[in-house]
Amino acid sequence: MRAALLGALLLLAGCAGAPPADAPRTVPAVELGRYLGTWYEIARLPNRFQDGGGRACEAVTATYSPRDDGGIGVLNRCDDAGQTREAAGRAYSVPGSGDARLRVSFFWPFYGDYWVIGLDPGYRWAVVGAPDRRYLWVLARERRLAPAEWSRAIAIARSEGFAVERLRLTRQPD
Repeated sequence: MRAALLGALLLLAGCAGAPPADAPRTVPAVELGRYLGTWYEIARLPNRFQDGGGRACEAVTATYSPRDDGGIGVLNRCDDAGQTREAAGRAYSVPGSGDARLRVSFFWPFYGDYWVIGLDPGYRWAVVGAPDRRYLWVLARERRLAPAEWSRAIAIARSEGFAVERLRLTRQPD
C-alpha cells in the first residue's frame, strides 16, 4: 500500500514538469495586491468544469483573496440554471514567474496552471490561459468590457495561439 501511494505521488510530481517549448508568453509581472478582488468572466473557451455534465455557467465571477499561509484563496461562482454553484480553492505563485504564473487547486493534490497572458495596466481586464492552450478566460473588473478593450484582449490571446474563434461569451446580469 505504501509503495503504491509513493508511486502515485511520484507520478503526480512528474506531471508538474516544465511547460512546453511553444507555451504562450505571460506578462512580465503581476502585482498580486492589485490583482486580488472580484473579476467578472467576460468569455471563456468551453471547458468541462463550467460547461460539461449538463452545466451551463453564467454570471461567473472569480474572487481572489490573500491567505494566511502566503497563498491566494480562490472562490469561483456561477449561476447554473438558477442554482448558485461555488468552487473554493487555493493558488500559489510559481517562483521566478513574477507572479504571472499560478498553480491553482480545487481538489488536492491536483493543480492546474493559471497563466496571466494579458493584463490591462490599470488592472481593469486580464486574459488568463493554460500553457497547453486548452483553457482561456477573459476577465474584467466590471460586468462589461468596452469594445476597444475586448479587441485588445482578444488580440493578445490570438497572438499567443489560442483558438479565439471558439470563445463563448458569458452572460452577466445587468
